[in-house]
Amino acid sequence: MKVRITTLDNGLRVISDEMPSLQSASLGVWVNAGSRSETEDENGIAHLLEHMAFKGTKRRSAQAIAEEIEAVGGEVNAATGVESTAYYVRVLKDDVALGVDLLGDILTESQFDAEELIREKHVIEQEIGAALDQPDDRVFDLFQEKAFPDQPLGRPILGTVQKVNGFSSDDIRTYLDTHYHGPDMVLAAAGKIDHDELVSLAGEAFSKFSGNNGPSCPAAHYEGGESRIIKDMMEAHVVLGFEGCSHQSEDFYAIQVLSGVLGGGMSSRLFQEIREKRGLCYSIYSFHWGFSDTGLMGIHAATSAGDLKELMPVMLGELMRVPQDLTENEVNRAKAQLKAGLLMSLESPTARASQIARQSLVFGMPLTLQDIIDRIEGVTTTDLRELSERIFTKSRPTLSSIGPVDGLMDCDDVSKIIGTDI
Repeated sequence: MKVRITTLDNGLRVISDEMPSLQSASLGVWVNAGSRSETEDENGIAHLLEHMAFKGTKRRSAQAIAEEIEAVGGEVNAATGVESTAYYVRVLKDDVALGVDLLGDILTESQFDAEELIREKHVIEQEIGAALDQPDDRVFDLFQEKAFPDQPLGRPILGTVQKVNGFSSDDIRTYLDTHYHGPDMVLAAAGKIDHDELVSLAGEAFSKFSGNNGPSCPAAHYEGGESRIIKDMMEAHVVLGFEGCSHQSEDFYAIQVLSGVLGGGMSSRLFQEIREKRGLCYSIYSFHWGFSDTGLMGIHAATSAGDLKELMPVMLGELMRVPQDLTENEVNRAKAQLKAGLLMSLESPTARASQIARQSLVFGMPLTLQDIIDRIEGVTTTDLRELSERIFTKSRPTLSSIGPVDGLMDCDDVSKIIGTDI
């Protein structure tokens, strides 16, 4: 990786990772503001802004934005996350200037037209409805809401239909003016990129952003608990989780490896014991989400109502066994998976641009590949045994479920079985 960084006068960082063998480039703007930056009354506005950014500027109509980028064979998209929002394009090397200009235009000159806003609210209403109809999506919203109740971190990124329909164009402008500032933004690019040219283009396209810092998010407080929706369905979806580790934690890579050991693939403990040996579910996997000051580790399982009573004790038994009988072979296998996934993803310029941008927002600068690999390699079996005991017993579990789940054990029973120390 040949990463170069330049900070503009207004604090916006321009970061490039040159991949000379490519004929294309991926570039985007990552903003250190997402759903967690919203007040309760603003829930859903970060996502609405992301949509409205493509609905017309002083120079381009919504149709012109789409036509202009596609006329050169490029792609444009955006995504709202919990702690960041990204706007990005993929273009051929000769069209980088167009990509930067387009990104600058939609972020500094969007009109937020009232008629466009009405239409886009209806689109998002359909998006919210689709998410509510997907139990494997909804169960995760329930999970995060119960882990962090009455906090921005626990609210859905999409917001609610009622909240979204109440936003005005002025509300969107106020949110943008409050949270989109130079020091809180990164323009990242990877592929066939000339860094000096990129800096020059960025200086023109993003000069309107101030050099002030946006407001900080309130600290998160993990609580845990249970959320259950009994619904007539063929399949039951269950997510069991615990407080995890922040991006800044010295245990961040250890908990990623631990997640791999538990449910990171077909050779993982949960997959082998619960699906392969016992046939108790169709799908089971573990995950860890890191945030700036906390994290969430969990397990998702999809099974039938008749298998719930047997599945949960077996799942909990696997968690309790880790501190006692975790093997070095399991740890090495999980570390190899984590490293391979990282290295394979970085063959994509889009993944590279995303990685260096997100690391810059979290750490102030990108990490080197060797640094990441060294941190993964430094995780030991002893580390994971000690970490698993802390993770699974030192905080109240979070349990969310949807479907025919009336026979599922409750959160208090889970705490008793695993010996939660609270």
